[in-house]
Amino acid sequence: MGRKLEFNYARALDRATRAFWSRGYAAASMRDLLKAMRIGEGSFYHLFKGKRQLYLECLKHYNAEVTRKRVEALACEPSIKKAVRAFFHNVLEELENPRTPRVCLLAQSVSAEVMEESELGYYVKEQMAGFEKYFFERLEEAKKSGELPEDFKSEATAGVIVTYLQGFFRVVHVLKSRQEMWRQIDTLLNSLGL
Repeated sequence: MGRKLEFNYARALDRATRAFWSRGYAAASMRDLLKAMRIGEGSFYHLFKGKRQLYLECLKHYNAEVTRKRVEALACEPSIKKAVRAFFHNVLEELENPRTPRVCLLAQSVSAEVMEESELGYYVKEQMAGFEKYFFERLEEAKKSGELPEDFKSEATAGVIVTYLQGFFRVVHVLKSRQEMWRQIDTLLNSLGL
């Protein structure tokens, strides 16, 4: 007798995340998602209730996997200057991976279709604010340790970096080579005193 195939939730969620990541929220059809997840429509609605709920779960999955690695890169060095460069190096390495879509899923989520959905918009804003806060805290630690001057503008700098990242993810691999992007990152960080 044949063995019954079991549904793997984590694998299906990862596949859905990749489908959203490569197509975007609005362009990923239910047909695309069901095919990617290898799940039937009835099972899908039983598990997720709809596309919006699935997208929210995918954003959480993405943050647990991809964003976590970026934060770890930012935390890996005691020197803030080395840490920020390690963060950007991690982002560029990730984007060089042929299995990785060429834009950050969270950055891609700053779209009218996503932000108009109150639960999704709230989650995206909350995550981006948390990411900016983490940058701010690292900069403040560097001020306290004496690596950065006391008058360093941590809040504004964290905001500039997170805002830059939004544009960065939209032009990398489209308008600029990796070398050009690294020169741009280096120029930005040097001008910020990092």
